[in-house]
Amino acid sequence: MKHAYLILAHNEFEILRRLIESLDDKRNDIYVHFDAKVEVLPDLEVQNANLYILENRVDVKWGDVTVMEAELNLFEAASKRKSYDYYHVLSGVDMPIKSQDYIHDFFNANKGKEFIGFYTGDIKDEIDRKVRRVHLFSDSFRPEPSISSQIKRVLRAGSIKIQELAGYKKNRKISFRKGTQWLSVTDGLVKLILKEKANILKIYQNSFCCDEIVVQTICWNSVFKNKLFDLTDEGRGCMREIRWENNVIRDWTDEDFDYLINSDKLFARKFNSKSINVVDKILHAVQVNKT
Repeated sequence: MKHAYLILAHNEFEILRRLIESLDDKRNDIYVHFDAKVEVLPDLEVQNANLYILENRVDVKWGDVTVMEAELNLFEAASKRKSYDYYHVLSGVDMPIKSQDYIHDFFNANKGKEFIGFYTGDIKDEIDRKVRRVHLFSDSFRPEPSISSQIKRVLRAGSIKIQELAGYKKNRKISFRKGTQWLSVTDGLVKLILKEKANILKIYQNSFCCDEIVVQTICWNSVFKNKLFDLTDEGRGCMREIRWENNVIRDWTDEDFDYLINSDKLFARKFNSKSINVVDKILHAVQVNKT
């Protein structure tokens, strides 16, 4: 099997280097998208995998459709080069927690399944808020201390309130679903996603955090829904170990090493350079524990 690893990166390049090293296998091709705001790209080296740095870089703004645009560019770059058995979307601060032999054996045993996490709770209000309302200044969701940023926030909130009072909803005919952005999918689903690229960028313009919704929605409304690996558990559905605390993803630390390495998941999100030791321990473990 041939796998494509699609990495969205913008900081923490010491972790990115270790991630690349952990994926450096002749069965893998690695594609990296650096946020256009990154002025100096880090040196990345591989010995066995093929490494491709995207030239078509997007100025990614948190919560904006540009996040999805960068992901689509990764899908497109990989799909144009080759038809891969699996495409894995990772951030530059993720790590595999199993060896490449283990990961390839797992996907070979589950060939054709789609590994996408779906949120299992009630999403109606969240969907209405994120993708059925028009969000003004969608490239400026991150709060800043400037007066202009505060004015934008007030105007955006006021606009949303007016839409709610007026009962305005766009995209009413679409059955949306949501879950984590990080996933592993087959070539067939990637081709379907790319077929819808122009529509995606149009439909989700002025939305909020659509990267959690786009792929889940396309898959749910297609024949690929029947190929989903697990719909009952969001983490198992995408085979990623992600820990949420107070609606924020918690960074893994040294204390979590045993938990992570004994997990039945394949990847973990996310790490930071303050706890680089746990990343090094994981890197050593996945390189030593080859089947």
